[in-house]
Amino acid sequence: MNASMLPHILFSCLLLSVQAQNCSVREIIRYTKRLLVSGSMLDFNDQSFHFQSCLCLPIAEPGHELACFVEGTEHMLKNNISTAITARLNLTFQTQLDRHLCESLARGDQCRYKTKGNVKEFLNKILRTYQAINK
Repeated sequence: MNASMLPHILFSCLLLSVQAQNCSVREIIRYTKRLLVSGSMLDFNDQSFHFQSCLCLPIAEPGHELACFVEGTEHMLKNNISTAITARLNLTFQTQLDRHLCESLARGDQCRYKTKGNVKEFLNKILRTYQAINK
């Protein structure tokens, strides 16, 4: 490795670290996993958690994740799905969207999606998205 490349590499690592911190990656991953675990402890046919029934939550297209995560968590809150954790996730997503954090997930403030899914599919989309940032 060339010594002149070292400052560039360190700066790139710093930028990635700041982006991950601004995106609240660890917090979102932790809360999403908690929701997935609490849902798996219930019978998947239990209408109170809607794992099998389709709430028809948006499965976002790349670049529109934040807007869809806001929309989806708002829909979950309206249906009383794990309200405390869901409310925290919703607030975090809304803050990221409003403050233009996690820019790769928010090319616009409109939710764009091709498919919709149930709560489990929606939560797995959130988890995969933030785990990819965390790498």
